[in-house]
Amino acid sequence: MSEIARKVCMLGDFGVGKTSLVARFVRNTFSEKYLTTVGVKVDSRVVALNEAVDLKLVVWDIAGKAALDSVNKNYLRGASGLILVADGTREASLRAALNLAMQARDVIADPACVLFVNKLDLVDRWEVAPAVLAEIRRNLAVFETSALSGDGVEAGFAELARRLAP
Repeated sequence: MSEIARKVCMLGDFGVGKTSLVARFVRNTFSEKYLTTVGVKVDSRVVALNEAVDLKLVVWDIAGKAALDSVNKNYLRGASGLILVADGTREASLRAALNLAMQARDVIADPACVLFVNKLDLVDRWEVAPAVLAEIRRNLAVFETSALSGDGVEAGFAELARRLAP
């Protein structure tokens, strides 16, 4: 069994649930306490791609911002994948995530990319319209996720892992 590592960066506005999604994926936990990420937090988990290859996803949870500054652009160096995260209850966070993806492409040539629209457990309060997500799905893999319940989280990370496979 061989193991390959890939650096993945999570990008999104503040408070969209990036850190909670990583905790759900890596440790299968969720905390109600909101902790602002300062700088970057790195975590990892191995995903079995097939009988012969395991893929270690090294996830860089970058502090939430609507734009990338020079420090955050440095965090992107060497990444081969992006997880864009938006909060379904805040439509502006979706625009911010898509904008961050465009800025990231200045640093990373052609990253594997997925979009998590988080807080599915609050879907009755979502501002992001299904028609908007349908339009985005034409060009980008979109997963409706809940860090609270875990819905969509494994599927989203698994899809990114498949896209990063050698």
